[in-house]
Amino acid sequence: MRIYNGKTYIENEKHDLRDLEEIVAILRNPEYGCSWDRKQTHESLRKCLTDETEEVLDAINHKDNDNLCEELGDLLLQIVFHAGLAEDAGAFNLADVIQTVSDKMIRRHPHIFGDADVPSTLEESRARWLEIKRQEKLKKEMRKNLNS
Repeated sequence: MRIYNGKTYIENEKHDLRDLEEIVAILRNPEYGCSWDRKQTHESLRKCLTDETEEVLDAINHKDNDNLCEELGDLLLQIVFHAGLAEDAGAFNLADVIQTVSDKMIRRHPHIFGDADVPSTLEESRARWLEIKRQEKLKKEMRKNLNS
């Protein structure tokens, strides 16, 4: 057993998201990581990301919860891996990804996290979601135009 950062990683022991981040960092380590993992880029992993997404959808289609659990893990691995690549490039990290999606869910649910009226129908809820998304896109485009 090898020790990394004072810790031994053992199969079938309890692991959490932080452990997965550490495992991916070890695999990608330039000195002692896996040669395949070290060479990967966002672009080289596109096929893996697509394949894992398709496998998640297949498990859902077959109502196979055991396989769905495994495939969601594989998809999560892709997310953690891509976040690690981005962190190395100084772009963002996994905490930024989590913050961004959390903020988005809070913003897009003002009837839950804010003081907006609760939509009376699913259609009204969907329309509000789409309107908030449209406004986000406009703001993003405006920021992009200001920066160019």
